[in-house]
Amino acid sequence: MSQERSRRAFVLVIDACGIGAAPDAASYGDSETNTLAHLADALGGLELPTLARLGLGSIAPLRGVAASADPAIHGRLCPQGPGKDSISGHWELMGVIAERALPTYPHGFPPEIVEALERASGHGLLCNRPDNGLVAIEAFGAEHVRTGALIVYTSADSVLQLAAHVERVPPPELYRACERARELMHGEHAVGRVIARPFAGVPGAFVRTDGRRDFALEPPARSYLQELEDAGVEVHGVGKIEDLFAGVGLTASHPGATNERALEQVDELFERLPAGLVLANLIETDQIYGHRKDAEGFAAALAHIDARVGVLLERMREGDLLVLSADHGVDLAHPGSDHTRECVPLLAVSGEMLARRPTGAAGPTGAAGLTGAHGPGLGGKRHDGQLADVGASVMRWLTGHQADGLPGEAFVS
Repeated sequence: MSQERSRRAFVLVIDACGIGAAPDAASYGDSETNTLAHLADALGGLELPTLARLGLGSIAPLRGVAASADPAIHGRLCPQGPGKDSISGHWELMGVIAERALPTYPHGFPPEIVEALERASGHGLLCNRPDNGLVAIEAFGAEHVRTGALIVYTSADSVLQLAAHVERVPPPELYRACERARELMHGEHAVGRVIARPFAGVPGAFVRTDGRRDFALEPPARSYLQELEDAGVEVHGVGKIEDLFAGVGLTASHPGATNERALEQVDELFERLPAGLVLANLIETDQIYGHRKDAEGFAAALAHIDARVGVLLERMREGDLLVLSADHGVDLAHPGSDHTRECVPLLAVSGEMLARRPTGAAGPTGAAGLTGAHGPGLGGKRHDGQLADVGASVMRWLTGHQADGLPGEAFVS
């Protein structure tokens, strides 16, 4: 097996972890947003020892996270195309930059769309406005249970969401309704995602289940996932990656409705995958904590990821590359609960860089290891660029060449 054929890349996308307003943030109403910095300020600092040693505090000032004396590859990546949601962010990470913004519905869906959805689903519709999902479920859940009408809502993102109680409209029926909605939402109404949102419980105590499913548009252009697939490289998606890319370019998909489940899948692939790419989405910082403006929960989720990354670093092989980044922001200090137009952090480290540590050095959690004040150097560099640099780097790492016609600049050789 050639050197490239024995290599592996693991890309962890920490959902909604922006690190400062994008250059065009003002046009989105998102000037001066900074998800991570404002989160750290709200809590009096963050404690993320592994990410700090890799260089998180070297990217931009972040309370509680000191700059690393010798970081890994680190920097800020900024979006190039329109949008500030998961689908546009993940597409750009893998080299797909949309030419035009996907449609949004700040006043709800037009009557002709509502009527078509009702005919296609066989259910009436309630709500039909931009709303926080939990608020919509609480406001219309009782009427939904009484009538069977589905709760339809949207947000500042290009989404159509359908919610239903699992005992009133079983999830398979809700998924079929979403599939029909996906077929209807084309042309000028081709929203990025149709999302099924099953929930349970009783009025005043409704809770979402983990049965969410996303029905996304296929990417409008060729991605690095397809380039890798055509080069004979296995591509594994973890969490909502399959939904975001509509399965295009994926060899296999693995469940990850929670961070813990997604990280378990990554651990398993770390153990058994001989070569290839693992692209994983860690959703809770966005879905559970970001939109609900739960600073403590957001920080706890980051701390959990930090600890698990430390364990992954101990297990990396010399031919491995680990990349941590994000897809957009969700600044808890910003008015409203929508995503924010931000650049995202880049942290990347290879097994070759880790192999430079002196024999007998402690691992990521040890006093002299990766997170230690006097830990061995990683020899990283600053790299600022665009989100597509992640896909370009994975392509270079796993195949030794670049993909013609796709954007991005590799930060690895």
